[in-house]
Amino acid sequence: MSERLWLVVPAAGQGRRMGADRPKQYLPLAGRPVLAHTLARLHGAFPTARLALCLDADDRWFDPAWVPFAHWQRIDGGRERMESVRNALAAIDAAADDLVMVHDVARPCVTVADLQALHLAAGAHPDGALLAMPVADTMKREGGERQSVTTEPRDGLWHALTPQGFRFALLEHALSQAAARGIAVTDDASAVEALGGAPKLVSARRDNLKITHPDDLALAAAILALQAGDGKEE
Repeated sequence: MSERLWLVVPAAGQGRRMGADRPKQYLPLAGRPVLAHTLARLHGAFPTARLALCLDADDRWFDPAWVPFAHWQRIDGGRERMESVRNALAAIDAAADDLVMVHDVARPCVTVADLQALHLAAGAHPDGALLAMPVADTMKREGGERQSVTTEPRDGLWHALTPQGFRFALLEHALSQAAARGIAVTDDASAVEALGGAPKLVSARRDNLKITHPDDLALAAAILALQAGDGKEE
C-alpha cells in the first residue's frame, strides 16, 4: 500500500450562520484566523503530507502565509462540501491506494494524537475510518412545533467528526456514485456507507469542536488555551 498522504480541507463556505463580515474560517481565534489554526494542527501531525485547500474562487480573505505545508495547491471549491471534495480529488495527482484525509476547516481544536490515530486506522481498514465519539446525551425525537414526542435509544450511536480517511480510489468512487444517484451525503463516510462499506469508528476527544455559531469561537479559544496548558495539542 502507498504511504503517501493527501489532506483535503474544504474551506469555500461562507459561514452565514455566524452573522459576521467574513467567512468563519477567517474569523480571529486566539490571535490568528481559524483556518491558520486548523492547518497548523494538520501540519503538526503530518508535516510531509500534501495539502489540497478548497477555497471560493472569489475569496478575498485568504493569505498563503497561513499555509505551513511545503507541498500544497489551491483548488476552487464548490457550492456544497461534497462538490469541493470532488474538485480536490479531480485536481490532485493521487494514486489509487494513496490515503486521503478530509478535514473540516472549522475544526481547529483537533489534536495531533487523534489525527495520528485516525491515520493509522484509515490505512489499516479497507473501508477507511473516521474520528467519532459515542453519543452521551439523551436523544429526543421532535414531533413538530419543537415538542418532544419520544426518546430515542442511544446505544450504538456516534457523533461523526473529522478528519475522515480513505484510499483515494474508494473515496472518489463513493462520492461519484453518490452524486450520480442523487444521494444526499453529509460527510464522506456516508458516501462509503452508501456503497455498502463500513468505515472504522475511531474514538476521539470531545473537544474536537466544530465552529458553527458565534459563541463557538469563545469556546474554541478556551479549548485551545487548555490544550496548550496540558500539552494535549500534541
